[in-house]
Amino acid sequence: MAGTFELKAAGQDQFRFSLKAGNHQTILTSQSYASKVSALNGIESVRTNSQLEARFDRRTSKAGEPYFVLTAGNGQIIGQSEMYSSAAAMENGIQSVTRNGADAVLKDLTAEV
Repeated sequence: MAGTFELKAAGQDQFRFSLKAGNHQTILTSQSYASKVSALNGIESVRTNSQLEARFDRRTSKAGEPYFVLTAGNGQIIGQSEMYSSAAAMENGIQSVTRNGADAVLKDLTAEV
């Protein structure tokens, strides 16, 4: 089962996307974008950068939970994972983003008014 990008409106004039694995679990969530076009560009950036190991920045929260961010070539954060219970679970999340990111289908859930 293929992954999907879900593009949603996030308040007035804001957009966000999530990358979901084939089992519908969210594996990466974007920052807010000021326009739909910018969010779509963010999705294209995930497609490219998710295939490059060096773009995954492994981090630990203040509570000691591992998570990762996916960065673009300019160092900007494209998206962030959930908090994981272990480093091994985080590595599985990174592998899932790598597997699903390049070919995930776009589901545009924004409401055109």
